[in-house]
Amino acid sequence: MPATRPETHTRQRRKQARPQELLDAALELFVERGFAATKMEDVATLAGVSKGTPYLYYSSKEDLLKAVIRERLSSEIEMGAAAVAGHVGSCAELLRTLIEHWWLRVYDSPASGVFKLIITEVRSFPDIAAYYHREVVEPGTRLIGAVLARGIASGEFRRIDVEAAVHSLILPMVMLCVHKHSVGACEPFAARLDPHDFVHRHVELLLLALTAPQDRKAPAAAARKKNA
Repeated sequence: MPATRPETHTRQRRKQARPQELLDAALELFVERGFAATKMEDVATLAGVSKGTPYLYYSSKEDLLKAVIRERLSSEIEMGAAAVAGHVGSCAELLRTLIEHWWLRVYDSPASGVFKLIITEVRSFPDIAAYYHREVVEPGTRLIGAVLARGIASGEFRRIDVEAAVHSLILPMVMLCVHKHSVGACEPFAARLDPHDFVHRHVELLLLALTAPQDRKAPAAAARKKNA
């Protein structure tokens, strides 16, 4: 049997990588130019493929954006759900891990641009809005809400309005990502906000409010130890 030529392996690897290359190019252009202003052929050009290639993987520009949301955010939420399911320990530590590690991983990646894209353009695309709500908002809300409910049931957290607390935890994180791709992208505003410090202080402030009175010394002690 004749040996496979090296260029054949190269083409095979290139073909396997193509969907990810298209997603990366789409996200970059959607955030930079806007979803409505970006054409599928623009995505193809940036990805270095022929203008018809995106349609081999995605039926439309809307389908491509849904794939970006699924790959960049939905998969992250699924990882978070797995971490919650396997966690043994305090709910405060679990919440700190979810908010700090998960959000900062998203913030530090190109995925942070999805939030700016959704906020600025989704009103004109109701199907995308419904998809985003179903695939990101609902599972993300359930995930954080489940941690809060667990903490309340165990007595670690005081009794609160879980839905309101979830919004208080998540919405500042969303706006942090929006800031990165709007005002934060303009000097000198970018230098005025340390996102990692902001997230840490935000979590500690909310944990102080959430923690039952008899346990309030615990998050404060953990924060002092971390900053030492």
